[in-house]
Amino acid sequence: MKFKTDEIASVIQKEIEQFETRVDVREVGRVIEAGDGIAQVYGLSGVMSGEMLEFPNGVIGLAFNLEETSVGVILLGDYLKIQEGDEVRATGKLLQTPVGDAVLGRVLDPLGNPLDGKGPVATTEHRFVESPAPGVADRQPVRESLQTGIKAIDSMTPIGRGQRELIIGDRKTGKTQIGVDAIINQKGKGVKCFYVAIGQKDSTVAGVIETLRRHGAMEYTTVVVAGASSPAPLQYIAPYAGAAMAEYFMYNGQHALIVYDDLSKQAVAYRQLSLLMRRPPGREAYPGDVFYCHSRLLERSAKLSDDLGGGSMTSLPIVETQEGEVSAYIPTNVISITDGQIYLQPDLFFRGQRPAMNVGISVSRVGGSAQIPAMKQVAGGLRLDLAAFRELEAFAQLGSDLDAATQQRLDRGYRMNELLIQGVCEPLDVIDQVLVIFAGTRGYVDSIPLNRVRDWEKEFLLWFHRENQPLWDELKALDSKIDSELADRLEAAINAFNALFIAGSSS
Repeated sequence: MKFKTDEIASVIQKEIEQFETRVDVREVGRVIEAGDGIAQVYGLSGVMSGEMLEFPNGVIGLAFNLEETSVGVILLGDYLKIQEGDEVRATGKLLQTPVGDAVLGRVLDPLGNPLDGKGPVATTEHRFVESPAPGVADRQPVRESLQTGIKAIDSMTPIGRGQRELIIGDRKTGKTQIGVDAIINQKGKGVKCFYVAIGQKDSTVAGVIETLRRHGAMEYTTVVVAGASSPAPLQYIAPYAGAAMAEYFMYNGQHALIVYDDLSKQAVAYRQLSLLMRRPPGREAYPGDVFYCHSRLLERSAKLSDDLGGGSMTSLPIVETQEGEVSAYIPTNVISITDGQIYLQPDLFFRGQRPAMNVGISVSRVGGSAQIPAMKQVAGGLRLDLAAFRELEAFAQLGSDLDAATQQRLDRGYRMNELLIQGVCEPLDVIDQVLVIFAGTRGYVDSIPLNRVRDWEKEFLLWFHRENQPLWDELKALDSKIDSELADRLEAAINAFNALFIAGSSS
């Protein structure tokens, strides 16, 4: 048997060239104790705060407390797999999550692991979960409108791209629904959406995902889930991971909308970690630095300057109150960080006012800058009118006789309330909203029976699109106020419809 010496020599030469003498010199430590989602590790003297650590069985840890003799680590996985004495390796990397177009349409955990059974996220791009917010010089004023499709919000507490608008209220008052409706309304507008579920029941999150899928919104939406059954560390980092995914689009000159549902549960998760790590507590039995947790998250939302591409990230944080107590620690924290709040009042909700927005407390600090001129014109005094109506309504319940002018203001207030009621997952185009509010504020609905106002609205919009589509298109294209000539044409159209509606109602 003859050996092919040339071939053998080439194989040996190739092996010699590929031979590596590199030694893995990463720091290695040992677990002193583990449990309740945390571990104390000895021996990692050079570890960074926020660094990823490798535990056995594929569990990832995050360096949380840097102490004199040990490192406090929060475990982003099944902590029951970690035993005393296990080896821990430093990675030299800060915590990252996958980003890019590949995350759209997916349901992921905060580490980017798929929860939807569609396989791993096919992207090579990652962003740090924690990153600094843009500075003042890197931002520009919020002027571009982000329409939610909800009449009460777009007319009275408008939201602009790059704004942070808090949604606050008791349990079961429709907070999540506002976020879901806002996401559905971004269809076809080029806004990438992110819904971060923190501490929610899995069945509730599944319902939200199904709603988004049914309305075709999952194509441009990513759902990040750290549910009630997830460990506290995952619930704590979930909003930061969602923000990192949304930031990718902002820094690439695109627009993103992110809903944090909700930050009250993130605060609870942080308090749990803080107590387990024996961090010093702050006032009201909460760790004082929970304010910093929320501020460094929400400050990442911005409308970037044109030099940086002009991208934006809009945040809708949700906070749950107890018995309407908006002056509690967490609500006041987040109110002071955000650019306005939408307060949902339980008694309005139970009376059928949906969304149950309290117009007295709800405010947008961006205001009319985030509205199209036509909406700003027709809805300018609506919030004050409704607030006055609520006071007048309370006074009228005393049963005293009312003069004709007061009764007329009450009647119009009741009809405006009816016009602002909106069904779930039924966002309206902003021009449709302008038409309805124009008719309501100018008294064209005063003659409609109260129980027929919502029928009037539905039939009016259908009729307007059928009979006056060129006028609708003109309003859409016109990026300015409604002039007197256009107002006359609108009034003529509304009068024509009212004649048909009243005739149809009486027949």
